[in-house]
Amino acid sequence: MSAGCCDDQEFDGSSPAFRRALWVVIAINAVMFAVEMLAGAAARSQALKADALDFAADAATYGLSLYVIGKPATWRANAALIKAGSLMAIGMSILALAIWRTLFTVQPEAGLMGSIAVLALIANGASVLILMRWRDGDANVRSVWLCSRNDAIGNVAVLASAGLVAWTATPWPDLAVAVLMAGLFTSSAIQILRQALAERGANRDHAHAPVDAHHHAGGQCPSVEKTEPIVSSD
Repeated sequence: MSAGCCDDQEFDGSSPAFRRALWVVIAINAVMFAVEMLAGAAARSQALKADALDFAADAATYGLSLYVIGKPATWRANAALIKAGSLMAIGMSILALAIWRTLFTVQPEAGLMGSIAVLALIANGASVLILMRWRDGDANVRSVWLCSRNDAIGNVAVLASAGLVAWTATPWPDLAVAVLMAGLFTSSAIQILRQALAERGANRDHAHAPVDAHHHAGGQCPSVEKTEPIVSSD
């Protein structure tokens, strides 16, 4: 990145390929939310339900990401803040649900958990591969990547949970995975929050900075005109 007033800007999502990728990933997440929520209820698995909530959050936030592409930088930063808040809320809800299930434990159906987790892992693996080339960018773009990464990690965790539930014949591995996923949501939310606040602050500082309209025409950096010192004739 160059120094000075003409620093290269981060990718803001303004490309037809990125928009198409988001539409595909939105469809994948919407379908998998319905599948995992139904399967989670049937298998009595909190880990599956937690992962289903992640799919729902991703579908919604990807839609928000699409909406703000091309909007002013402050809009994109504010959208990222909304997504960070939603991730934090989901993380807290998963943790609360895990605590509740600790008091009223019902052993989940490990076989169904594992089958659905494999299907979800395939879906999330496809999403990760689709979005891999856009994993870096502004807070709005990066939040898309973090959500997809969370999905893939969550599916691996659910698979591990299903194996441990079958091996131990207890629901505790399922509850432990739900707690770990809550921590993953919270960590991602904090990362997005920090980047979005930094971008919003930078945009605000740039808006308030004095600008020479003549020198900034055409998006060029202002030049400094050298002048000769005035020498008195006296």
